[in-house]
Amino acid sequence: MTALPFPLAPEPDAETAERGRKLFAGPVEFLKGVVAMDGLPPADRAEICFAGRSNVGKSSLINALTGRKALARASNTPGRTQEINYFTLGERHYLVDLPGYGYAEAPVAVVEKWQRLLKAYLAGRQTLRRAFVLIDTRHGVKAVDEEILRLLDGAAVTFQVVMTKADKVREADRAKVLDQVRAALARHPAAFPEIVLTSSEKGDGIATLRAIIAGIG
Repeated sequence: MTALPFPLAPEPDAETAERGRKLFAGPVEFLKGVVAMDGLPPADRAEICFAGRSNVGKSSLINALTGRKALARASNTPGRTQEINYFTLGERHYLVDLPGYGYAEAPVAVVEKWQRLLKAYLAGRQTLRRAFVLIDTRHGVKAVDEEILRLLDGAAVTFQVVMTKADKVREADRAKVLDQVRAALARHPAAFPEIVLTSSEKGDGIATLRAIIAGIG
């Protein structure tokens, strides 16, 4: 079987882009922070979640998508978010911000607790339609990312890689990182066959990602 090439996701056409814009221009509200599986809201709508290493730029990306500067808490202290944060996205979606993983300096007991929660959620949430796994364009896929990708394979949860901070990397270096990411994704059957390249600071890829999410029902 030929490995998928994992091309960059194309820019949406005008109609699809507008659907994505409208979704994120509508009501996006913080619903609750969840610290245990029994605290999850009713599984009554499609969910998409964002997962990524601490300091990958997850909060900044969510804020850029929603056009709200402080919806997700961006912090200079990686590992600050230790719960699953639920947001309502319109009337038909939940946007789920998962706790950052791979932060070595947090207390071991804290890390273990939120890693268990993360794994339980990814393996057990039936309404989860897609996980967006954020990979820093400066670093590519690291060993700690591989753990999550394997978990998603095992849970049969489709995941799509979103490259963050693309503006921080020169184009030639970016091509090398993309090659590394594509080689890593070829080993994972749950990987969606397109990569989204983004910059929260410059707005690159935001319309594309909005359109992708709007098309997930």
